[in-house]
Amino acid sequence: MDLQSIELRTLEVQDYQELKKSMKSAYLDMDDDHWDAASIRKLIKLFPDGQVCVTVNGEVVGCALSIIVDYSKFGDNHTYKQITGDGSFKTHTDKGDVLYGIEVFIHPKYRGLRLARRLYDARKALCEKLNLKSIIAGGRIPNYQKYQNDLTPRQYIDKVKYKEIFDPTLSFQLSNDFHVRKILRNYLPEDARSKGFATLIEWNNVYYEEISTVINQKTVVRIGLVQWQMRPYNNISELMKHAEYFVDAVSDYQSDFILFPELFNTPLMAEYNHMDAAKAMRELAKFTEPITEAFTKLAVSYNVNIISGSMPVIKDDSLYNVSYLFRRNGSMEESVKLHPTPSEINSWGMRGGNDLKVFETDAGRIGILICYDVEFPELGRILAGQDMQILFVPFLTDTQNGYNRVKFCAQARAVENECYVAIAGCVGNLPNVNNMDISYAQSAVFTPSDFGFPTNGIQSEATPNSEMIVIADVDLSTLGELHEYGSVQNLKDRRTDLYGITFNGKKI
Repeated sequence: MDLQSIELRTLEVQDYQELKKSMKSAYLDMDDDHWDAASIRKLIKLFPDGQVCVTVNGEVVGCALSIIVDYSKFGDNHTYKQITGDGSFKTHTDKGDVLYGIEVFIHPKYRGLRLARRLYDARKALCEKLNLKSIIAGGRIPNYQKYQNDLTPRQYIDKVKYKEIFDPTLSFQLSNDFHVRKILRNYLPEDARSKGFATLIEWNNVYYEEISTVINQKTVVRIGLVQWQMRPYNNISELMKHAEYFVDAVSDYQSDFILFPELFNTPLMAEYNHMDAAKAMRELAKFTEPITEAFTKLAVSYNVNIISGSMPVIKDDSLYNVSYLFRRNGSMEESVKLHPTPSEINSWGMRGGNDLKVFETDAGRIGILICYDVEFPELGRILAGQDMQILFVPFLTDTQNGYNRVKFCAQARAVENECYVAIAGCVGNLPNVNNMDISYAQSAVFTPSDFGFPTNGIQSEATPNSEMIVIADVDLSTLGELHEYGSVQNLKDRRTDLYGITFNGKKI
């Protein structure tokens, strides 16, 4: 075969006869399956950049045809006839969100030269250029006819995925970063070799940027951590003056978030030391409302989102450990600790909450797990299922053993959920407060473990047991690349056919 030149370019009307010849050769198993000249002219006029061909020595030997659709109007249960408007292409819209592939073929004589890969790469580049969510297409499974009596379509696709069976179409698509989104029935009824079945395949554009109504949506996010020194305070004003110092310092670095530790306000318990621990903690809960009011003002004044560690709260006469998110737009939400530690239950009578959610902010989707909660991997996975990008963990530990439990579990959450995890704790001691004698912490920001992240999985960390702040930048766009192209893909590769998680009776 004489290969003097190979060119990839947009299709032109005058290419039609060569295109027809190559297509008829490519689809010998499907009678009269070729595009007419009017359809090709219409596609080129409607969406010229979406019609790409590959030539060898000036001869058209393959092509990829595409339209843009508003995918929400079709969903996953469509047919080829529906998605193309019965060949009218009225379904194409420049305001759509998905590049839909309606044709790809290579002349049999030129297969094995990776020409189809060039067409797929051109589609991906176009999808990124036009800022579309993904490429979706219905794919044939032509070798299924050989296995139809022994395998269901699902079993067949699984065997192709694990390279136990080769399918010329599906095997190629999987090797080009497409995944099977669904099995379609009667997508192309005339496709006898696929027995009427097709795979709905998808390639996700990790660079897609949704047009958002959120102000100042960012990809590089700056996090400030407060490693809080336990010290006596005479009143709430002194405590909040100290807190404001840290908010001011972190905001000077244009940080998007500042994280305080769990129960950072326990020095105020000193005046209740004559009471038993449970009563003293309930007295401390009386300070929570004025502290939340003060933090709401600080978040707005210093233009930073504040995660206020945690504070005791009484609801319906029950005591809870609650963290608050104070957005810089003045709004506030709460996250209740689900798993009080045995000592919190025995000493203070703490109860666990019953809700878990991801919070939308102007700097990403965040989750909050208070101390012990991060040691339960199901919670992080539930939040990851809601597209969490940063997990904040305020903690309070007395010994290095306790701290290491939090640290190691936080790092595990970052790896298994492909997200960033920020932890902040208290240091020092409070000799005049029951159950608060000593504190140990080394605050840090942890990352996934893959290319594009620090090799040790630590973005930044504090000096152990010293009062200080930590400032770290995290890139949310890198998470998108990790989800799609990571060396391993923990979220995608879960065997949900074998196991799953339910929360409040709902399957996650």
